Amino acid sequence: MKIITNQQLIKRNKQIGQITTVASLVILGLGLYLSFKSLYLTWSFIALIAGFILSQFGIYYGARWGRSPRPDEQIDAALKGLDNKYTIYHYKTPVSHLLIGPGGAFLLAVYNQPGTISYDSDKKRWRQKGGNLYMKIFAQEGLGRPEMDVQNQFEKLNKYFSKKFDIADEIKVEPVIVFTNEKAIVDQDESPIAAVTSKKLKDYIRRKAKQTSLDVELLSTIEQQLSPE
Repeated sequence: MKIITNQQLIKRNKQIGQITTVASLVILGLGLYLSFKSLYLTWSFIALIAGFILSQFGIYYGARWGRSPRPDEQIDAALKGLDNKYTIYHYKTPVSHLLIGPGGAFLLAVYNQPGTISYDSDKKRWRQKGGNLYMKIFAQEGLGRPEMDVQNQFEKLNKYFSKKFDIADEIKVEPVIVFTNEKAIVDQDESPIAAVTSKKLKDYIRRKAKQTSLDVELLSTIEQQLSPE
């Protein structure tokens, strides 16, 4: 499998994560100090709120670009063994992870939450059970609404393809939610979007390649347009 990664973006965002994390600790420390001064309780409250918000930015950037294995590294490891007909693009298109190969184009939306994760068809959203409560609040992003995030990414990618390719209508993009945490158990029977753990991602891609085959010439055209100059 060929791997194309935007290393410059990773380096920049890693630095942003480091700076925001340090800044949030400083501001939280200041807020805590001011809390012992009765005349500055309002400023203490403001500092604590600002520090907490800033810490969430630090968590966001740190989780994606500050710690190894990063999401792109986890995807690379999960797909190891695919032949060179496949190319994975990390942070080179409007979506973070795009896999192109004989089985088609796959938008890979990565999540690192642990626990049992299932889709509630009645409320039309994902649910997470289990995991560490402290980690959820202070050291990890919430699960949020993966189905909405994927839909937004899907629309951005289709617009990108429409501008870049005259044959955009021939490129069928399939979104796949990938849970990379080793402690994740995924129940996606009722989900309108495919969802797998990283351990099962490669098998899923190979099954798709047997069911659907991307035209060789189209595959070559896409790779030529997306590959770096």
